[in-house]
Amino acid sequence: MYKRIVLKLSGEALAGEKKGVTFDDSIIWGLIAQIKAVMAKGTQVSLVIGGGNFWRGRSADSKMDRTKADQIGMLATVMNAIYVADAFRQNGIKAFVQTPIVIGTMTEQFSKESALAHLEKGDCIVMTGGMTNGTSGNTNTIKVETI
Repeated sequence: MYKRIVLKLSGEALAGEKKGVTFDDSIIWGLIAQIKAVMAKGTQVSLVIGGGNFWRGRSADSKMDRTKADQIGMLATVMNAIYVADAFRQNGIKAFVQTPIVIGTMTEQFSKESALAHLEKGDCIVMTGGMTNGTSGNTNTIKVETI
């Protein structure tokens, strides 16, 4: 059994097989039930969520600046994180959305200390908004010391 894990969820998975739908609640609630079972065994869970159910930067107009397309994708990840964090709360699990910069009252600014404090209390954290860079490995999630 692991003490702490980081779970990556694709944005597209949140929509399930439904066409034209951004979220499939049966998929999301099923994922939360599985994560809740893992947390009940004492494993601390943090999530990274993609934004592909809202925006795929690679499928943007070819004239669009790649950086701008990526920035839109970062905002899509924040929308997904807020939705999933609220679903966690509805299932009795405190969840906190952490981003590189504070977005009003909707997110907390990521810090290693804050993330670890939430995890130690049995809360879930959702790291989003540009904290990861796809599969390149350039990520702040490593700072939560998964072991």
